[in-house]
Amino acid sequence: MAFVICIVPFAPLRKEDNHRSEMISQVLFGETAELLEEGKSFSRIRCLYDGYEGWCQTGQLTGIEDSVAENSPEALTAEWDTVILLNNHPMHLPLGSSLGILQRGKATLGKYRISYNGEMLHPAVALFSADAITSLAMQFLNTPYVWGGRSVMGIDCSGFVQQLFRFFNRRLPRDAYQQAESGELVGFLQEVRCGDLAYFDNEEGKIIHVGLLLNSDTIIHASGKVRIDKIDNMGIVNSDTGERTHRLRIIKRYFQH
Repeated sequence: MAFVICIVPFAPLRKEDNHRSEMISQVLFGETAELLEEGKSFSRIRCLYDGYEGWCQTGQLTGIEDSVAENSPEALTAEWDTVILLNNHPMHLPLGSSLGILQRGKATLGKYRISYNGEMLHPAVALFSADAITSLAMQFLNTPYVWGGRSVMGIDCSGFVQQLFRFFNRRLPRDAYQQAESGELVGFLQEVRCGDLAYFDNEEGKIIHVGLLLNSDTIIHASGKVRIDKIDNMGIVNSDTGERTHRLRIIKRYFQH
């Protein structure tokens, strides 16, 4: 089995092997994937973190040993913008990029030499709290909505909550309807705790949107941009326009606190 790692700040993961194809997700720097099919321009990969499959530019990846891919601990960049050195040149990484490959701040991956001596967050020892997840979520505030995005440079609704939960060692699937399949059901909005997730459906009953509840009447979610809106038993009300934008389906809890 062959493995690769993303060697750019973030790489588009596309549905098909060309630049015009839909971006279905992103692979952030340091994230690892199984190499399913290698091509000159594009390679098909399966991301180890969430199992998502797609096509990524071959030049944005580099091969790694099996032991590195399977055994590297989670260590994430802690700042909105983190600068590392790649072959002695600066590279800016978004919040939540993976630096688990580093040992004592350094790593060599083929022709790439990486070094960093700044702060990292370690999800395995992170303590979940309302203040901690709220502070983290606020770092994404006003990030533009980008279909398939997973970073502070552009993010979608399910990518947003997936990244937030990653900091607290809670792994969520990539898509909202998949995320809704786990967690403990919260029966009433009045019982909400900060960190619960609210899911919203369309006319056909399919879950199409998710957001993080800050309390029983406030939600932060990616819709146009990462924004804070009001929520009631019917759904989300845009705080700028007063328009009702999303219909509430269910609420799930993933942390006990």
